[in-house]
Amino acid sequence: MVFSHQSDYYHAIGQSTAKTNCAPFIEFMLEMIEQTLREQLSLTPQDSPQVIPQVDNQVVADILHKQPGLVDYCQMLRTRAELQAFCGLHDREHFRKSVLKPLLEAGWLQRTLPDKPNSPNQRYFLKKEYNQ
Repeated sequence: MVFSHQSDYYHAIGQSTAKTNCAPFIEFMLEMIEQTLREQLSLTPQDSPQVIPQVDNQVVADILHKQPGLVDYCQMLRTRAELQAFCGLHDREHFRKSVLKPLLEAGWLQRTLPDKPNSPNQRYFLKKEYNQ
């Protein structure tokens, strides 16, 4: 991962050192991790056709169409940040309104702590009826 972007890696370290702030390095590493995960999680139709559960809600169907692999990704418990990173959305509020809230309202996703929606320990998972 880093080896193929070695010059960018050292540039990020240099920026962090010059600014005495680790943010440029952390941003670089998070981008590399995200890129690697996207490459590993992306499946071509020849490898494994994407199965999108039948849903009545057109908004949910649109989200699932725009986010290939989300069905498989949600087989495990995920944090909001993990889901947001998987969807490639950087603005938390936009993600919450355009993806998370519609999926929760449609019952497609469920919370591990339904009585504590803002808990830092909150995780989300695919409702059993949509499991493949």
